[in-house]
Amino acid sequence: MPENFSLKETKPNIGGGRVSGGREKLTSSFDLVEVTHFLFVRVVKARDLACSNATVGGGVCHTFVEIKIGNYKGSTKYLEMNKRNPEWNQVFAFTKDRIQSLSVEITVREKEFVNDEFIGKIAIDMSDIPTRVPPDSPLAPQWYKLEAEANSSVGELMMILWFGTQADQVFIDAWHSDVASVSGDSITNTRSKVYLSPRLWYLRVNIIEAQDLVVPGDKNRNPEVYVKAALGNVKLRTRVSADKSLNPRWNEDLMFVAVEPFYDHLVLTVVDKNNEEISLGRCMVHLSEAYIRWLPEPVGAKWYNLEGGGDVVEELKFASKLNMRISLDGGYHVFDESIDCSSDYRATFKGLWPPAIGVLELGIIGASVLVPMKSRDGRETTDAYCVAKYGPKWVRTRTVVNSFSPKWNEQYTWEVYDPYTVLIIGIFDNCHLNGEKGPNPKDPSIGKLRIRLSTLSTNRVYTYSYPLIALQPSGVKKMGEIQLALRFTSPSYTSLLAAYARPLFPKMHYIHPLSVYQLDSLRQQAIGILCSRLSSAEPPLRTEVTGFMLDAGYQLWSPRKAKANTERLMDAVHVITEAWKWFDTIKKWNNPAANVLVIVLYLVVVFYPSLVLPTLLIYCFLIGIWQHRKRPRDPTHVNIKLSLADSTNADEWDEEFDTFPSSKQGEVLRMRYDRLRSMAGKVMVMVGDLATQGERLTALWSWQDPVASAIFLALCVMAAVVFCSGLVPPRCILVMVGMFVMRPPSFGIGIPCAPQNVFGRLPTKTDCML
Repeated sequence: MPENFSLKETKPNIGGGRVSGGREKLTSSFDLVEVTHFLFVRVVKARDLACSNATVGGGVCHTFVEIKIGNYKGSTKYLEMNKRNPEWNQVFAFTKDRIQSLSVEITVREKEFVNDEFIGKIAIDMSDIPTRVPPDSPLAPQWYKLEAEANSSVGELMMILWFGTQADQVFIDAWHSDVASVSGDSITNTRSKVYLSPRLWYLRVNIIEAQDLVVPGDKNRNPEVYVKAALGNVKLRTRVSADKSLNPRWNEDLMFVAVEPFYDHLVLTVVDKNNEEISLGRCMVHLSEAYIRWLPEPVGAKWYNLEGGGDVVEELKFASKLNMRISLDGGYHVFDESIDCSSDYRATFKGLWPPAIGVLELGIIGASVLVPMKSRDGRETTDAYCVAKYGPKWVRTRTVVNSFSPKWNEQYTWEVYDPYTVLIIGIFDNCHLNGEKGPNPKDPSIGKLRIRLSTLSTNRVYTYSYPLIALQPSGVKKMGEIQLALRFTSPSYTSLLAAYARPLFPKMHYIHPLSVYQLDSLRQQAIGILCSRLSSAEPPLRTEVTGFMLDAGYQLWSPRKAKANTERLMDAVHVITEAWKWFDTIKKWNNPAANVLVIVLYLVVVFYPSLVLPTLLIYCFLIGIWQHRKRPRDPTHVNIKLSLADSTNADEWDEEFDTFPSSKQGEVLRMRYDRLRSMAGKVMVMVGDLATQGERLTALWSWQDPVASAIFLALCVMAAVVFCSGLVPPRCILVMVGMFVMRPPSFGIGIPCAPQNVFGRLPTKTDCML
């Protein structure tokens, strides 16, 4: 049975059952998720504990608190101290629906090598635990007397218990009963967290010229000089100066991506091409000295002293200099995502940000029928968590351990500045819990989806189950489904319309545009910086997760994508090709009645040209109204047919997942190379045909064919005289041309006319090609 990759509308019990996919406006901050009730236990501190080791010659008391509810058990961290008043300040969360006990047992123990020593315990009935509903203030903790077997005084414990929901402030940092099998430092990797991308800047280094360079060795030799620039791990270089002198010029821009706070130095080194081991000078510039530029005007140039390098330190005591413009260009947006699938287009400089047009709310409800991702203790399992990115804000849900149908029920919000932006959501398997194998395990992806905000109706709640689709060497596979609730709220429709009229990119992208190569190189730098910074957070958003969300490997070759993009191009020009086919049928007079109607309409257009533009506009309006009934009712999602994922053969899948450089050898590599040559040959011929038609057009004036050029110029003069003299009205010319083109087949419709024959004989540069 084939897998179902379609989108499904769901009706979750969100907003207390008041939201089912309509336009309801609710005020709760958690109205897009199902309400989940928890029993929260906050253990604050203890006093006057009767620790046996602490009473023996200043011994250390290893105390901890254990919370037990039925089969669930959680414990605080061990505190090693020589006092009897430890402080833990930890919160535990137990899912209420899974609690089968009538009481909560809180036990204080002392850690021992063999058996932990019992100090005292407290038992509280479930019926005595209060309920807290935000935005109520947190409940104040109270002192409870610990009970021991001998009824002696063994100390007191400060704590508080209450029933609450995921809206509680302590929910994010609490220990959850879902991760009871995880212990130690691995618990940190299971918590939900919000990350903010560091602010990125384009660093422009305009290297103008150098002055008074000193070349070691032969003083009379004119060096071939270039400049190397390094920022962090990124190294760039200029071209070799055309001025082979001691005062070379370049006037070349080198572009880097810099990140706040600015820790790195920009290091520039002047190098002789003929002796690259020894530098002719070196300087370091801290980025705090760079000019922050947000206007199109260039910054002023500045001379920087070069310090000697290599074996010429003593010779460079006088000031060799380098003239440069160094600026942090805040007028650009630093792309870390694909240009067409970006979640943000704002400039780096905050003063250029447009006003927000609305709020995006996302409820991550849960997932279902996830595939097993690994094996633990002899059985297959999945430890899933979800990551969502919009703009500089990343969110990560908590990890639900050992579940193929995890429930998160977490809600997040973002400010929206442009409706063309895209929300990116991915699901991953957490491989940094107990029992994972390998020195450096990675979190594999389960699936990813994108949702463009402009395809959503404002103030409407979308509740859908999205298929999680993954590409594997064996083909396309459904990895499960994720249930989401979405709402894009825009309080001002005027602001929303104004956002469509604004330029998509900041103005600097149009005034001083960057090349495609520069944008690609700078994006790779930005992705590397974000992977490094986010992976150092706690808990880390790992490099493979960040790279997958940002499509770090988007530029690698894929025959499937090449075919899919070709079909997309053909679909885009489908209207033109269909119009041409329709006009061809008109010329063949297959339906005389339709031909007569077209001729009548053509004559109306010729004799009443003022009706042309209004008629076209009304026609476009009527087409739009007609298509409105066919409008998409669901949000966009991954389409495997559009991606040709359902028709790709095994060899093409193997090629798409091949490493770079290729790991294949022999016959397989030769076959793929031949296939690529065949595809490139077809593209080459198509480009050559387009170039041929363009060269024929320019040949009308080039006099490469004197006869053809003379005929064309003579026709131009004759037409100018006819139109200026008024002997033949322009409408008559148009009528004759139209009648000639749409003449019946009996008048030789299949034979090219004289203008076509002349155009087809115009010379091209094909005969000059090798």
